[in-house]
Amino acid sequence: MIDGALITAVLAFVVAAGTPGPATLAVAGTSMASGRRAGLAMGTGLAIGLAAWGVAVGFGFGALVAQSPIFLTAFKIIGGGYLLYLAWLSGRAALRPGASIEAEVLSATRSFRRGLILNLGNPKAALAWIAALALGAGCAQASWGIVGVCALAGVLIYAAYAMVFSLATMQAGYARFRRWIEGVTAALFAFAGLRLLTWRGAA
Repeated sequence: MIDGALITAVLAFVVAAGTPGPATLAVAGTSMASGRRAGLAMGTGLAIGLAAWGVAVGFGFGALVAQSPIFLTAFKIIGGGYLLYLAWLSGRAALRPGASIEAEVLSATRSFRRGLILNLGNPKAALAWIAALALGAGCAQASWGIVGVCALAGVLIYAAYAMVFSLATMQAGYARFRRWIEGVTAALFAFAGLRLLTWRGAA
């Protein structure tokens, strides 16, 4: 019988990982602009980055990052700076009225790399794992079992976003409103980057 604490931990993690944010925004935008293959590649990179934080939290490194001013500042600069870089890329695309969609398509390799860097540089991912493991602390299954289940959930979440936003209707909508979508995406990435840079960590 599955322990209730394990279910609670996984559900909490799924909500944290699946709620719209920089990672889901990135995979959705990539899927619309560059297609399913690029979207799934970015989702894979995001999932691996997220799972890496799970392993780090399992070994205690996540708590060190969340509580150490030096580590936290380093990851905030990396993650926030990268989000601002993505904001600049989206803003540049929004200001390019004559650019063809084909010229902006990302390769699977570049998409994977962007996704991986995006989640590896996000110290808030550590807090999501810490919360999930804390909620499941009383369950019969080992904490590494929770890490495995939550990592799989991350893969499924990002794959679902890639599949949905790479549908023909979504891509047609992107082609029609590309400049508006890229402009809003740039603003959201910039907001998320600035929030991360000014984030003070757990209270």
